[in-house]
Amino acid sequence: MEQLLLVFNTWPWVFYGFVLFIGLTVGSFLNVVIYRLPVMMEKEFKHACESHFDTQIVSNSPAPTQTDRFNLAIPASTCPKCGHKIKAWENIPVLSWILLKAKCSQCKTKISARYPTIEALTGALSVAMAIYLGPTLALFMALIFLWSLIALTFIDLDTMLLPDQITLPLMWLGLLLSLKGIFITPDQAILGAALGYLSLWSVYWVFKLVTGKEGMGYGDFKLLAALGAWTGYAYLPVIIILSSFVGAIIGIAMMITKKTEKGQAIPFGPYLAIAGLITFFFGESIVNHYWQFILS
Repeated sequence: MEQLLLVFNTWPWVFYGFVLFIGLTVGSFLNVVIYRLPVMMEKEFKHACESHFDTQIVSNSPAPTQTDRFNLAIPASTCPKCGHKIKAWENIPVLSWILLKAKCSQCKTKISARYPTIEALTGALSVAMAIYLGPTLALFMALIFLWSLIALTFIDLDTMLLPDQITLPLMWLGLLLSLKGIFITPDQAILGAALGYLSLWSVYWVFKLVTGKEGMGYGDFKLLAALGAWTGYAYLPVIIILSSFVGAIIGIAMMITKKTEKGQAIPFGPYLAIAGLITFFFGESIVNHYWQFILS
């Protein structure tokens, strides 16, 4: 390990290249997580309901039906149109999509640009994190934080869900890391998690009591709790303000382009994730510039 760190410190381009490779590979895996985890959750919920009520539920899920086993590894990835099993050379992040000209090698069905986009985004942000933290243990942990936020963002965009399978482990990991003081101290992390959850929980209930409607989901509370566990309670106002600002801009833009209608529910998780990542990188600078502006 010491020799590897020596190589990384001596030749930074080797380090960044390695992180890029890992990021692209993880991005490919995140595509699987983003699609399969919600399907797995639906299947588990359906099974639980059928067992409890002793009945069968008709599902609209697009999940494969040829096998009872469906998880992040099984069944193997196939073309949804012709069932062609994806070969190893067809699954190289970004490059395979380019070589295949964005089409299935068998039936020529178009492959969405979203797959290489997520891979490239994960790779690029992983390198940015590496530049920010360098070859350290903190980087490895921060990459888990980053990859989790990317997965949560796209799952929420697709399904309006923020799975507990990601948000809760992310929160607990942040709390455990604080015991070693890797990013923040335990008191900052504990208060960050508690106040993060309670702040949106309070907004949820005030909105519901006033309007009789639910303004957000419980997954949003848990995500902000996780972000608070990683950034600390002091940066929660920054995350909330940034997420609201980003959400307002994107929401207005979607209404103008008629991609959404007034009153239509939109996921808040992606805005929290974006704001949390910005705060992780630039939270201290944002707060310092704010106070300089106020006191000048």
